[in-house]
Amino acid sequence: QVQLVESGGGLVQAGDSLRLSCAVSGRTFSSYAMGWFRQAPGKEREFVGAISRSGGSTVYADSMKGRFTISRDNAKNTVYLQMNSLKPEDTAVYSCAARFTRLSNTVTLGQPDYWGQGTQVTVSS
Repeated sequence: QVQLVESGGGLVQAGDSLRLSCAVSGRTFSSYAMGWFRQAPGKEREFVGAISRSGGSTVYADSMKGRFTISRDNAKNTVYLQMNSLKPEDTAVYSCAARFTRLSNTVTLGQPDYWGQGTQVTVSS
């Protein structure tokens, strides 16, 4: 069983930065493409971005490009989401997800195999 635990959320002001972490345990972390999603109150879950097994490929939702960066440290079994220039509309619960893949450079998550519980990010204006 794979377990994902997010951390790093909190209350920040508009324009601030925040880095979220997602620690993964249970199986070989490097076998999974990883992604971040978010869900704001009253809204559907939204794709933020994803990173390949190797870390060599990333993809982002258009609204996050240039502000958010996903990275991973396979030695630490952790994936990160660096968020800069935060806006009030970025307020949401952010969750990480894992998808097993044999392809080292794919960033396609499809239906993830595992999800974390999420961490709250609140951006005040």
